Amino acid sequence: MSASTRLTTGLCRRAASAPRRTARAPHGLRCLSTTTTTTTTRPTTTAAPISTSSSSCRPQLRPEARRQPHPSVVPSTPRTFSTTRPRRFASADESFDPASIERESDEVDVCIVGGGPAGLSAAIRLKQLANAAGNDDFRVLLLEKAGELGAHILSGAVIQPDAINELIPDWLAEDNAARFDGATPAGKDSMRFLTKTMALPVPTPPQMHNYGNYIVSLNEFTKWLGERAEEVGVEVYPGFAASEVLYKPDGSVKGVATNDLGIARDGKPKDTFERGMEFHARITLFGEGCHGSLTKQVIKKFDLRSESQPQTYGLGIKEVWEVQPDKFKKGEILHSMGYPLPLDTYGGAWLYHFGDNLVSVGLVVALDYTNPWLSPYGEFQKLKHHPAYKSVLEGGKCISYGARALVEGGFQSIPKVAFPGGALIGDSAGFVNVPKVKGTHNAMKSGMLAAEAAWTALKDGDAGSVFLYDYEDTLRSSSIWKELKEVRNMRPSFHTPLGVLGGMAYSGLEAFVLKGRVPWTFSHKASDAGSTKPADQCNKIEYPKPDGKISFDILTSVSRTGTNHEEDQPVHLQVADWDKHTSETWPKFQGIENRFCPAGVYEYVDDATKKEGVRFQINAQNCIHCKTCDIKAPNQDINWQVPQGGEGPKYYKT
Repeated sequence: MSASTRLTTGLCRRAASAPRRTARAPHGLRCLSTTTTTTTTRPTTTAAPISTSSSSCRPQLRPEARRQPHPSVVPSTPRTFSTTRPRRFASADESFDPASIERESDEVDVCIVGGGPAGLSAAIRLKQLANAAGNDDFRVLLLEKAGELGAHILSGAVIQPDAINELIPDWLAEDNAARFDGATPAGKDSMRFLTKTMALPVPTPPQMHNYGNYIVSLNEFTKWLGERAEEVGVEVYPGFAASEVLYKPDGSVKGVATNDLGIARDGKPKDTFERGMEFHARITLFGEGCHGSLTKQVIKKFDLRSESQPQTYGLGIKEVWEVQPDKFKKGEILHSMGYPLPLDTYGGAWLYHFGDNLVSVGLVVALDYTNPWLSPYGEFQKLKHHPAYKSVLEGGKCISYGARALVEGGFQSIPKVAFPGGALIGDSAGFVNVPKVKGTHNAMKSGMLAAEAAWTALKDGDAGSVFLYDYEDTLRSSSIWKELKEVRNMRPSFHTPLGVLGGMAYSGLEAFVLKGRVPWTFSHKASDAGSTKPADQCNKIEYPKPDGKISFDILTSVSRTGTNHEEDQPVHLQVADWDKHTSETWPKFQGIENRFCPAGVYEYVDDATKKEGVRFQINAQNCIHCKTCDIKAPNQDINWQVPQGGEGPKYYKT
């Protein structure tokens, strides 16, 4: 049996056996009612060129995915996977080391980890170049941990179209049958500083002007990009979670391996056990997004931060609402700072009108906040009751929820992006322009730059290890570098004793006058985890009870994410010693994990048998893959690792 046959067969088996799961209610909280619970099963069809219902052995395009190729490129013929030795399956009671079974493998030219805008842009650009050169045998393979492309993607999002205009010039053209039809032209911009009851107008910095930009659901935009990737011959495989970086004897990256399936919670193989698969590539591009699990490994192994500052992060929480038609103002954009966040905490909120009577509303809270009693989720619920937001949402209906960490370090925190055998692209490297409140255009552009460097390095067929020097060079002369350098001092200026007000004053000076033309570069003061103060040094924050109309309890919100994880598998939120974690974290921070998590994953349950009187508990099936725990845990003892492929949230219009 060929590897391609086993790949499709394995996907069929996983899809057919996926259990139905709901969000777990943390101890002491109600279970989700039958009227609010959303259950999801692993998808049996996806936007990728894999059909789980086809009787054919080879991956097949679904009929609706067989689109006409984009006129600017020539599609190539997909190739089958190489053949390796047969896979061995385990019986339920067999005792063996899964690593003793050799994984089957496939050889490709470029393997891309992550199916977000950066990864897909890199894949499309590579195939455009290969197809234009008549090299139909040049293989580009993309692995995505979500069950379908876009399912884990969440952003505001107002996108600057520079990169997509370059990649697919007619992406909005009326005569393009495959155009993207979910873009709302940006309209009126406004910026407000909020007090508890007032919204005070402040000048909109030039970086935040949105004329010529578009409001989109990045979730839907990513699905659309995936279809364009398939058209040009990219081999797209969702539901495959890359969990290990592979290395050659010379230390360069050889590729990645996906995780084993059918492992029980106790670490023993079940009767459904399947060994993961290896993907060997001449170049591997890591586009996992913010704080990716493999990206962390390669940054450490190759010391990519030796000449940059540590990354700093924010947590973005978002809902999508259907609002009453008389409150809908298509294309209107509102940004705000101030309330509900305290003045020593950086963050901001947005309200975007897009589509047909849809509103995107969200809050970003910088994860270097100091008060462990602060709950970003609780702050978001408070925000929606402010008159500036409630006046739009009241009478509407919340249809979607999600959250994810995002990079905020900017220019100072960009690591070296190239290393032997691979490179970092998109948010894996950290190209978000925080003052502009945008990053998709930079993520896409970085993927395109890496693709062009990879094509240059590989087109002559050299079989040796590759280092993408051109990518490092072109990045430094690109628009990415220029715009991030210009705003480099704005985000760290909020670390002054004047807090938000001082940061706003300095940032205004930078935005309107200095524009980065200064000889100094501010530093980020501390890591996000190291910024947290002990609970007894901070004011305790009590959050209002949600009203169920504008604000919601956390489990109701989780039910709107469609998240799904099989319970009988190793916990992907890895804590080496739960009791040690409790003894080191609970007395000092009083349950910070429960408050920083936007999905009710962590809690401390009363337990008289424990020294601290509480027991640490992880409800891993609630996880929406935001990575906040890996970033904010004060003792850095929570390691976020990928669960089985195809699991996690299934976002809608986020």
